[in-house]
Amino acid sequence: MDGTTTGIANPREVMALGPFIPVVTVEDADHAPALARALLDGGLRTVEVTLRTPQALDAIHAIAAQVPEIVVGAGTLLGAADVTRARKAGARFGVSPGLTAAVADAARGANFPLLPGAVTASEIMAARERGFTALKFFPAKSSGGLDALKNFAPVFQDVVFCPTGGIGQADAPSFLALPNVLCYGSAWVATADMIRARDWTTITANARLAAAQKKPGA
Repeated sequence: MDGTTTGIANPREVMALGPFIPVVTVEDADHAPALARALLDGGLRTVEVTLRTPQALDAIHAIAAQVPEIVVGAGTLLGAADVTRARKAGARFGVSPGLTAAVADAARGANFPLLPGAVTASEIMAARERGFTALKFFPAKSSGGLDALKNFAPVFQDVVFCPTGGIGQADAPSFLALPNVLCYGSAWVATADMIRARDWTTITANARLAAAQKKPGA
């Protein structure tokens, strides 16, 4: 299956689909469609499948083919080949823990919406120079968290973030209250253990809680 980015022009559009992006690790691609439906039933419209297991690309393919209502993305893109493989599998956007010239060029060349990671001023400046102003702040909690993002806001006024890494349900309101945070990513809604156990009821219930979170004034 050749991937498509139909309906998604840039990462800000992905971030605008909701205040939460579930970050999932799928060990068995057969579980992927049911997982996507559970998230969708709970009100979530996006999912990031990390490329951390041999089944990840097959999981993306299965979601894209069987549950097209949810916007599936590929996470942990570490090189240009990952961008190509993710797009061919059906991912509609990509997420990388950092940004290299190879990843940036591959995403640009394929017109593939990319949310690259950055946690330092230099990394943010480098991303901006390449035209990326919607960034993943990763790992969020161990890289300064709320204080870092607050300090970046007046300096990088055109940059918005999706903090990811160590953020739980209780942390969400504080992060979403920041003007430069559009959404956040986390695994708490659908952990690997929940997926392995096919606990779709709990995942749907968690998804409802996450979908109910709002940015102030939204």
